[in-house]
Amino acid sequence: MSKIEIEVEFPDFEIVDFHLHFPITQDDWLRPYRDRYIQENGQGKWDELQVLNNSQPSWLKDWCFPTPEDTSDNIEEVAERWFEEVKRYPIDKVFFVTGGTNEILNDVVKMHPDKFLGFAHHYIKDENADSILRNAICNQGLVGYKILGPVVDVPLNDRQFDKVWAVCDELKLPVLVHFGILGGGSGIVSGPNISPLVLGEVAKRFPNINFIVPHFGCGYTNDLLQLCWACPNVYVDTSGNNLWTKWTMESYTLEQLFQKFYSTIGPDRIIYGSDSEWFPRGYAIRYFLDQYRACKNINIPNEDIRKIFRENALRLVKRP
Repeated sequence: MSKIEIEVEFPDFEIVDFHLHFPITQDDWLRPYRDRYIQENGQGKWDELQVLNNSQPSWLKDWCFPTPEDTSDNIEEVAERWFEEVKRYPIDKVFFVTGGTNEILNDVVKMHPDKFLGFAHHYIKDENADSILRNAICNQGLVGYKILGPVVDVPLNDRQFDKVWAVCDELKLPVLVHFGILGGGSGIVSGPNISPLVLGEVAKRFPNINFIVPHFGCGYTNDLLQLCWACPNVYVDTSGNNLWTKWTMESYTLEQLFQKFYSTIGPDRIIYGSDSEWFPRGYAIRYFLDQYRACKNINIPNEDIRKIFRENALRLVKRP
């Protein structure tokens, strides 16, 4: 299939993308959940589940995306490829929120520190998770912390995690926490950290942490709005195809999502992300165009569009 190049008129500022994933084979983000599932149900059941729920081919076709390449273990090569991809567009900086390990992502960021930033993303239940996080921020040069809520089998407001939250609070870190279904058709659908409301107690106890919930809440939009109402240190990120909207009774459009959050939490707490990751798709410019058009369609002023697509992300990583 041929690749079509489209001429696009971009805004008069360079965008900042708060939500990408650096593709690497060591990125075993589902491991804690998979290990629990296999222990309880057996390897055979897990293998069957993956086959039964593989919906990726039809999703890619629906969005006119090419088939993903096999992920390369050559970190330098992939980093250079991503650098060239980012340079194709008026993008100032991108945040990789995962990348296999903190060490790998630190190496990636160092290759192009003018363009790349990275988040620590180790498992919050790991032994010494607080010390690992402090090292990632203070010594490895990462700038935030990414957590996959549904993978964690203990509520995130449990006091056992307070040591981790204390580090985030002290360093005034942005903390990106995924809620809702994780992994699409073959993913996690239940657990103590499916709804973002679990963050309410944590956000109140640690007001210096800026929590960001991606994908407009990923099916838990009402819960996210309630959380944002109660906690002014909770933000929303807009990343991905937001395919979850297809599976809700409300049938949200991008315009409706932007309008609702803009009219409630305002432009300072909405952050653009694309959820880009794999090649040959590369940078998911379609997601930017869809979101930018949605903002223009509902007449968000240009100065607020600039906040959403640039300034808010940069502000969250400025620390004293």
